[in-house]
Amino acid sequence: MPETTATTAADGGTAGAPAKRSLGTGPGRLLVALYGIFTVAAASRSLYQLLAQFDRAPLAYSLSAVSAVVYGFITVSLVRGGEGARRAALVCCALELLGVFGIGTWTLLDPSAFPDATVWSDYGMGYLFIPVILPVTGLLWLRRARTEQQAA
Repeated sequence: MPETTATTAADGGTAGAPAKRSLGTGPGRLLVALYGIFTVAAASRSLYQLLAQFDRAPLAYSLSAVSAVVYGFITVSLVRGGEGARRAALVCCALELLGVFGIGTWTLLDPSAFPDATVWSDYGMGYLFIPVILPVTGLLWLRRARTEQQAA
């Protein structure tokens, strides 16, 4: 029997509705923490660079801002939980991985286009390759979460 929530209409929920399993539980907490850290780091770095140094490397700084938005969306989806959030996070992790590979390859093939690094430059080498490991781990966790939800 599915677990039910005790929320009321005043809480914004309905009594007796199936509970949303948070994707940020268990090992997912580490993913939430890492994505949260990367959200803050990429957002603060890109905001400063866009405001103070935009002329120096506009493409790199804009791409870092995009990565911050992606990280933030994944963080919120993992915390929110539920099937819709899981699907959204799955799509974002896949797009993030494509971005890391695409921008990582671009920075190696045409370094002159990137006078300054992005979060995803050289496959995240400046961040200990965490930007390439994080979406792979996220995709695996989200697949596992789906399997567990189907079994329940």
